[in-house]
Amino acid sequence: MKPRVFSGMQPTGNLHIGNYLGALRNWVRIQADYESIFCIVDLHAITEYQDPTELRRRIREVAALYVAAGIDPAQSAIFVQSAVSGHAELSWMLTCVTQIGWLQRMTQFKAKTENREAIGSGLLQYPVLMAADILLYQAAVVPVGEDQSQHLELTRDLVQRFNSLYGETFVMPATSLPAVGARVMGLDDPTKKMSKSAEGAGHAVWLLDDLKAAHKKIMRATTDSNPAVDFSNLGDGVANLLSVYQAFTECTTETVRAEFEGMRYGDLKKRVAEAVVAGLEPIQARYREITADPAYLDRLLDEGADRVRPIAEQTVQLAKERMGLYRHGS
Repeated sequence: MKPRVFSGMQPTGNLHIGNYLGALRNWVRIQADYESIFCIVDLHAITEYQDPTELRRRIREVAALYVAAGIDPAQSAIFVQSAVSGHAELSWMLTCVTQIGWLQRMTQFKAKTENREAIGSGLLQYPVLMAADILLYQAAVVPVGEDQSQHLELTRDLVQRFNSLYGETFVMPATSLPAVGARVMGLDDPTKKMSKSAEGAGHAVWLLDDLKAAHKKIMRATTDSNPAVDFSNLGDGVANLLSVYQAFTECTTETVRAEFEGMRYGDLKKRVAEAVVAGLEPIQARYREITADPAYLDRLLDEGADRVRPIAEQTVQLAKERMGLYRHGS
């Protein structure tokens, strides 16, 4: 029996090439080796206000991009988090065994609430919901990047605490697959990771960018004051562009060094832009096919939720039984 893998993305902002290279493409590669569950985590999105109409549109956009990037609905369950009530139900049960100090130590919570007077409690509880997402499906494998590693550690702490209090209930997610591909930095500020929420027009290449616009963004990317590529003295911006090129072309480090050593930055950017456009073109073509048939997307998401719901319900019932909660029919 294959181990189960779970991961998901929020339907907020625009998915960009960093999301693709660091996560989506990795999911595509591993999906056949696991019982794969990939979610659009809309309950996480509402920890901050979202325009309802825009949120509904983004949910469908992300789902279509999952498939366009290569996630196969025949192999992987693709669904929307809020369509399976067990996520919220288990999250509350886990909240009740979570020490508040654990949540206050989360670096992402500190970063998001810095210099803010009004802080919604959802931001504090966000990591518990993430733990519920994973534990609901008894996932043994969670492909997360470095920015989520602290949340995964909290999940492991919660498994240990819950199992200690109530008996063996949850599988310990002992395996964390590193994100495969480039850690893509902002084109305008290569010292900061590329972000869906960034406001700068030249910060990121979105997966659905007009291809000419994507090319132009790469050509305007920040480099440094040197005239050409020098591998003994790479600035952050140049290193980022080379990393993006290598990730899209999947060539070796040796090949990159041989091709780009001494190349002027204008020529470097052209090569990177061409590689990015070549990578985005088939994704966008498939996306247009998928979204041309709204009924297909609805059916895909409904079928995905139906596939995972029995697993979720079984876990919720087990957790209720362990905690002594009322179970219908018991």
